[in-house]
Amino acid sequence: MKVEIISLPAYCAVGLKWEGTFSEVVPNLKNVIRQMGERANELEYMVNPTIQLGLSYHVIENGFAHYAVYEVSNEQVIPDGMIEIKVPELMYAKTTHNKGEVIQKTYTDLHQWLFDSEYTAYREAGVEYYDPYMPLKHEYYPIDQDPSDPHFDIYIPIVKK
Repeated sequence: MKVEIISLPAYCAVGLKWEGTFSEVVPNLKNVIRQMGERANELEYMVNPTIQLGLSYHVIENGFAHYAVYEVSNEQVIPDGMIEIKVPELMYAKTTHNKGEVIQKTYTDLHQWLFDSEYTAYREAGVEYYDPYMPLKHEYYPIDQDPSDPHFDIYIPIVKK
């Protein structure tokens, strides 16, 4: 597994939010992601219209909050039914999940890399997380990917141990 350490500047994103337990993911989360793709044309000021972001925050017991969003500039007005999320400047462990690979294995390998590295997962002060290993997961999905065999980049916010 190739992992790159990068920093990304703070940014703003707008889209749809889903919260639920792991047992509620199928088909609910996929529907929210699809709906966001269908509503992307409502965002006038997308920074990169070819990449939909999936920002997962494990702040719910046995589940998570997921933001299906697009990065936008500050001029963007928030359309009805959508939300805005501000992501601070962070350092990330970045890797790629390739077509034909098993997503669970990609995350298992990434978890092992993180465990063996000089880094640990970033945690926002004052927030209770229910995943001790990777409480925040940011996935960057090309809009032209095959949902039955996806490829995407994974960004895990990190700090030095």
